[in-house]
Amino acid sequence: MASTGLGDHGDLGPALEADLDDSADSAVGDLSDTESTTTSIASTVYNYRRENGRTYHSYKDGSYIMPNDEKEKDRLDLQHQMSILTLDNKLYLSPISDNVQRVLDVGTGTGIWAIDFGIELPAHGRFDSNADFVSKLIPIPLPIVPKNCHFEVDDATAEWTYSAKFDFIHSRMMVGSFPLTAWPKFFEQSFKFLNPGGYLELHDMNFPVLCDDGSMTKENSVSKWSDGMVSGMERMGNPITIGYKYKEWMKEVGFTDITEVVYKWPINAWPKAKKEKLLGTWERVNFLEGMSAFSTAIYTRLLGWSVEELEVLFAGVRSDINNKKVHAYFPIYVVYGKKPDDYKD
Repeated sequence: MASTGLGDHGDLGPALEADLDDSADSAVGDLSDTESTTTSIASTVYNYRRENGRTYHSYKDGSYIMPNDEKEKDRLDLQHQMSILTLDNKLYLSPISDNVQRVLDVGTGTGIWAIDFGIELPAHGRFDSNADFVSKLIPIPLPIVPKNCHFEVDDATAEWTYSAKFDFIHSRMMVGSFPLTAWPKFFEQSFKFLNPGGYLELHDMNFPVLCDDGSMTKENSVSKWSDGMVSGMERMGNPITIGYKYKEWMKEVGFTDITEVVYKWPINAWPKAKKEKLLGTWERVNFLEGMSAFSTAIYTRLLGWSVEELEVLFAGVRSDINNKKVHAYFPIYVVYGKKPDDYKD
């Protein structure tokens, strides 16, 4: 298998079949016990930091390198639809109980997953969505929010202080949000705050961009961009190459019945299969709309690039991402595990 970076990616499954007929594209048509770290959404998180024409979170300034502006909100909502399509119109894969009462969503983004789950959950339950440690919950007006859905901004790397445990803990697209040293504690706290029989489920994009058939060379601008992202995030101490390790970390803290499923998000509509072609069509938009969001802080803050240098790279990426002869994709890891039914705290 050819790839744009080093490292073990686990079992990526069979290669996608490429579509050699370009004409086929026409078918693609309060629950926290302390106020020491928890803040109100209406408080200081509304104070954005502005940089290179984008706004960034002010909560624990610099810890989270993605923007929080309206453009990023729209991209995250598109990414949510991509995740739903990936899972065949499901919000999760875990075989959770029909009697789920409490759910925690760590790193809730715009809140759309939490809102959808809150609507799906029986009305008698209470659904909490805890934004991650840098308020990944974008503090902008939300659509209709179910009464059983509560949002807060908190530090997920600090000690969790909930008075009651959860039946399901969910987290999506958090790779790069935590320092490498914080991940083991995240799994430990997730295990601790689950009821016996409860599930933890993670969904994450993994870097670098991969290619199974050698059609993407190291000279491809997407490959160069990907390698820079990996280098910058390693320098920050928040690696983006660790999705394959989630299964191992879950096992180490006591989870059982651990399942890992790896999906592929093509960078454009190159696959032959209809579902993957649509995912590729959407991922191209997701990528191009988010490239500045993904890259600007990393390349300028961490790698020392000028904005002008970065724009040259972006121009190359915009050109190369349209080449359907390059069969590249992002691996998407979905990993879930169960706290044993007979576990005694």
